[in-house]
Amino acid sequence: MNALDLLKEQHEEVSKLFKKFEKLGDGASSERRELFIMIADRLSAHASIEELYFYPSIKTEKSEDMVREAVEEHLAVKRIIADLLDMEPDDENFSAKMKVMMENVEHHVEEEEKELFPMVRKILNDDQLLALGVQMKAEFDELMEAEPRNEVPMQTDEAAPI
Repeated sequence: MNALDLLKEQHEEVSKLFKKFEKLGDGASSERRELFIMIADRLSAHASIEELYFYPSIKTEKSEDMVREAVEEHLAVKRIIADLLDMEPDDENFSAKMKVMMENVEHHVEEEEKELFPMVRKILNDDQLLALGVQMKAEFDELMEAEPRNEVPMQTDEAAPI
């Protein structure tokens, strides 16, 4: 699977999890926590593979500003995840923080898919996208074997270097 298809697939998976979370409402504390953990792990691993492989591979003079903005958006989401890790789902601010995180992720995904991905197709050829996708998928799978969310609080001081 090429890198762009992999990232889109991961975007869609997290979007579906956000929708499930919203449908739960304010009750169902254990289900809300479980969904948050699933979302946090996927977002953490996703951000890692983008920061380690994707963004450095596509950084050019033309794309650099967009890449820098993307890692700053990752930082904002990581800070929210770190806050949520210290909260219980029945905390009065939990739902509000989840909503803000969801809106931030939706904005980030829209910019990536509509602005950055078309630019990437001009930077990398099909073979490069495929090789990058294989590398990113392997790293994502490895990260998901652990609990990637637990690394997030240590990544909230500054945006990842690119």
